[in-house]
Amino acid sequence: MVEPVPESINFPSQEEIILRFWEENNCFEECLKQSKNKPRYTFYDGPPFATGLPHYGHILAGTIKDIVTRFAHQSGFHVDRRFGWDCHGLPVTSVKRLGRWIDFKNDYKTLYPWFMETVWWVFKQLYDKGFVYQGVKVMPFSTACNTPLSNFEANQNYKDVQDPSVIVNFPLLEDEEVALIAWTTTPWTLPSNLALCVNPEFLYAKVKVNGGITATVSIALIIFCLFVFRFPGKMLKGKKYKPLFQYFAKCVEKGAFQILLDNYVKEEDGTGVVHQAPYFGADDYRVCTEYNIIQRDQAPICPVDASGCFTSEVTDFAGQYVKDADKNIIKWLKENGRLVISSTCKHNYPFCWRSDTPLIYKAVPSWFVRVEHMVEKLLDNNGKCYWVPEFVREKRFGNWLRDARDWAISRNRYWGTPLPLWVSDDYEEVVCVGSMAELEELSGVKVTDLHRESIDHVTIPSRCGKGVLRRVTEVFDCWFESGSMPYAQVHYPFENRKEFEDSFPADFIAEGIDQTRGWFYTLLVLSTALFGKPPFKNVIVNGLVLASDGQKMSKRKKNYPDPSLIVQQYGADALRLYLINSPVVRAENLRFKEEGVRDMLKDVFLPWYNAYRFLIQNVQRLQKEENTQFLYNESTAKQSDNIMDKWIQSFTQSLIQFFKAEMDAYRLYTVVPRLLKFVDMLTNWYVRTNRRRLKGENGTEDCLWALESLFSVLFSMCRLMAPFTPFITEMMYKNLRHLIDPISLEEKDIGSIHYLMLPQVRESLIDKRIESAVSQMQSVIELGRVIRDRKTLPVKYPLKEVVVIHQDPEALKDIQSLQKYILEELNVRQLTLSADKDKYGIRLRAEPDHMVLGKRLKGAFKAVTASIKELSSEQLEIFQKTGSMVLDGHELHEEDLRLMYTFDQSSGSAAQYEAHSDAQVLVLLDISPDQSMVDEGVAREVINRIQKLRKKAHLVPSDEITVYYNCQPQGEYLDSVIQAHKDFILATTKAPLLPFPFPKTAILGWFFMLQLKSSDLQITIVKGTSPAPVNGPACAYVNLRVNINNRQQEGVVLLENPKGNDRLDFDKFKKVCSSIFETNNTPLRFFSGGTGEKSNWSSLQSTFLFPRMLLFPFFNIRPEQLLTYKVQCLVGTLLLVNPVGKNGLDNSGLLLETAKIFGLRSRRLKLYLDQDLSQELPTNSPIKSLDTKTLFVRVLPTTAES
Repeated sequence: MVEPVPESINFPSQEEIILRFWEENNCFEECLKQSKNKPRYTFYDGPPFATGLPHYGHILAGTIKDIVTRFAHQSGFHVDRRFGWDCHGLPVTSVKRLGRWIDFKNDYKTLYPWFMETVWWVFKQLYDKGFVYQGVKVMPFSTACNTPLSNFEANQNYKDVQDPSVIVNFPLLEDEEVALIAWTTTPWTLPSNLALCVNPEFLYAKVKVNGGITATVSIALIIFCLFVFRFPGKMLKGKKYKPLFQYFAKCVEKGAFQILLDNYVKEEDGTGVVHQAPYFGADDYRVCTEYNIIQRDQAPICPVDASGCFTSEVTDFAGQYVKDADKNIIKWLKENGRLVISSTCKHNYPFCWRSDTPLIYKAVPSWFVRVEHMVEKLLDNNGKCYWVPEFVREKRFGNWLRDARDWAISRNRYWGTPLPLWVSDDYEEVVCVGSMAELEELSGVKVTDLHRESIDHVTIPSRCGKGVLRRVTEVFDCWFESGSMPYAQVHYPFENRKEFEDSFPADFIAEGIDQTRGWFYTLLVLSTALFGKPPFKNVIVNGLVLASDGQKMSKRKKNYPDPSLIVQQYGADALRLYLINSPVVRAENLRFKEEGVRDMLKDVFLPWYNAYRFLIQNVQRLQKEENTQFLYNESTAKQSDNIMDKWIQSFTQSLIQFFKAEMDAYRLYTVVPRLLKFVDMLTNWYVRTNRRRLKGENGTEDCLWALESLFSVLFSMCRLMAPFTPFITEMMYKNLRHLIDPISLEEKDIGSIHYLMLPQVRESLIDKRIESAVSQMQSVIELGRVIRDRKTLPVKYPLKEVVVIHQDPEALKDIQSLQKYILEELNVRQLTLSADKDKYGIRLRAEPDHMVLGKRLKGAFKAVTASIKELSSEQLEIFQKTGSMVLDGHELHEEDLRLMYTFDQSSGSAAQYEAHSDAQVLVLLDISPDQSMVDEGVAREVINRIQKLRKKAHLVPSDEITVYYNCQPQGEYLDSVIQAHKDFILATTKAPLLPFPFPKTAILGWFFMLQLKSSDLQITIVKGTSPAPVNGPACAYVNLRVNINNRQQEGVVLLENPKGNDRLDFDKFKKVCSSIFETNNTPLRFFSGGTGEKSNWSSLQSTFLFPRMLLFPFFNIRPEQLLTYKVQCLVGTLLLVNPVGKNGLDNSGLLLETAKIFGLRSRRLKLYLDQDLSQELPTNSPIKSLDTKTLFVRVLPTTAES
């Protein structure tokens, strides 16, 4: 049975309940079980790091993965969602609390031996293809961790720092009066200088500086110097210079200390002369290798140890940490006449992401995978992948691939997958091992684990007579393990060969934009090298989540709110939707703001929840008041002829169509805004404009149409939103599913929203003409609201007329068809449509945006402003359509001008109307005052206060109330308005409005006092129906005329008693009829007004005309002060005779029948003529005197109660 929905909700608490529901029912496992025989959709979860708390970047990536894989499941696929752990890198965890469904039981960890074995196999394939070699590579190096880092790691922690800035002279050997001058921010690299480099295309010059010394410098850097000679950089090639230090002077024999040429030298920084320390700079190493100053296989000239300290080769600074040595080196340069300028500069510098210490660039021995030879193939395979957004593929990732360099895949650390290379002491014999079985075969040692402690002692006999081979000390870069995960997670090729080959490449992956140099890259390199094809088909790339000030999020700075606290306060759904509905899904950066998450609750979840609550309230009202059960079946639901029902159904089906197309294209950034717009359309337009219909005010059939439409839309919306907001959709569905006809669903198990497939598009319901018409209506209403706001005219106060001016006759027809809603929403009496704005004296005028135009036009602003004010209405209309114009030689656009409508004073419209428009439609509101409308507005104010008080009391629409009021001074304006509008107030509030005092026996409900129109108004709500005299029986009834043996007899059947309780169904109705007329179970047939035989309850109910006068005398009876007995606020009806002339009620039967109605047979009762229980009914009172009266019941206390 559907459960009542509370007025307020704590979303995080509800999410905790849903989490328990998922866990107790194994919902994720059941989901996988249900889909196991469906087509497979392959998803790779890139291995996250394994410890620590998640930050918003992890939450974002995890949410994107969760959304897409949930959508794939809902689209009819089986999606394995295995969680991956990188246990050899810096760890970070993921949490179930965020609603992500991921398989932890069948996870993979990079430390599993079977995972590591596949990594060995991958490496062996590359080695056998000749893609592996040992060399020296200049790499970012952490002196704190004593290990090189990948470029990806180095890019993770840049900071603005103040470093030394020195310019040093390098005298030429051919003329020591002439020196090249070079700039550097790393003085510690100068002791290792082996060459200078200039750009062959730049112009250089000899200039006189420092009292006659001649310096060679790029001409672009010269400002105030005396030119001696200009020449291109290529003329400097091969010239020798005097070394700074003598530590490596012997290198001159190999061509060191000469000038080299390369285009990497830029003019933006420095002097156009770059000093070369080849083992401390990647470009330096490349250029010096090309000029054979160093050889790839020679011992590196790298006088800095793993801790960043100078070795003994640099005798003057040995043992000093390089950054600390800068000041001593500068001092040496100055003392030896080689320093030109010394200062400091602020620049962006990489820091170690682990130790937060400065990195240096340093040559280290490393094992490499050749990449440069397959750049074209990498680009080709990248072109076969579908990237969202697309620019990442062509620009950021494509540019990275074009400049790809050989990949250093070894690291000098303990933890990690060991490189499977066994070498002789002289490295001339190398054996690459590809599996545990192969290692066991080569070594004779049983191997079950591949970590260093298990295999470092294992040796392999040399086949070349070199004794034994020992494993190299390095381990794999963790990115090599990550890039191997498509194969390693299934232990390919040792197991699951067919399973892998049938599902490779993956259908989908997702990570942040920083992974273009990380996981995306390593996946593509290994896939291309192994199989010659891309590793994935579709990829979503997200941007970075920054702190609210635009800085990188930092735990140390505490510049972002704790994610766990955000989830605790607002819920995971709100956080998920905030992240997904942001530029970050388009690979742009997001400045995280807590208020953005909060606004998701306020603007999306609460309106959505209230629409759901409103549906449930009115379904329950329908069941309670009209005894009509609501059960939705899409295939049997009747098509409504209400235009708003047709609109919301069409809008929903259009949304489903759009949703599927865009989700298939992985464009989450277009889907979410449409979903949020749909929430607005549903709550602020459909529910708002159809509240009365949904409450049943237009009859049961129309109410059912509206409820079916609202239910259908909410149910579809839950299924669409389920991947994005899994918690709230599950919460709603758990209740909504009780209103679904089980046979209407294809799924066998409907226990969770996440078991259901996406709704199919019902194209027959899509009506673009109706969607366009409602859009026109919305424009009119919104423009009218703007006018009301501008003139401070609350919607409660009615206005005479709204005039809509549109040039398109079809648009005017559309607006006419929705007149009812426009009049209601704008609270106007009349809608006038026109295509002629001149009839109303409407003219356009323009004002310049002083801030925008003034800043842009500067001195010309005054003249252009004068010209703007001279523009005619006709010119401005053209500008309104085109969006631009040229005025006084300046191009103006929409943002430069403010267009306003004015009225010709001669037209008489200026005082009567206020105007506003968009690009298509012009709306005029008649704002002239009218006392009757002002009075109605005041009555609406009273209604508003009553409804607010009702809400404050947590009452639902089906709760019966009576409203008592006291207005002081009596007889003044407010009192007279209330008196004159009582029927209007009653029709809206559905509650009797009575003057004070309220009955003494009433249990006081809720009250407030306020000042309104210079009067003091007190309003009190009492739960229960009004005791005021009624014109008919309180209970629903039907008059009957029975033909028995050609003799007519008349009687009455009460269809409920007390009101709202003990309702009859058709079978009970027949039994009651048989009892009243004593037909001894003779079959009865029912007819009404010549409409034919009525054979069921629904056909009979449609003929009941309850307002007709009852045939017989009756009186109503209601208990007072009966809260203890749970019968408070009930009212029943007793018939004095039934049928005519029979079964007359007497005094002795009066108390007995009363007790029967209210279930009080065991209690002593007293009857009273007034609600205050001060006038007891005399025991000898004639029964006939009670006709049409209302009696009040008092239950006497028992001995125990007294």
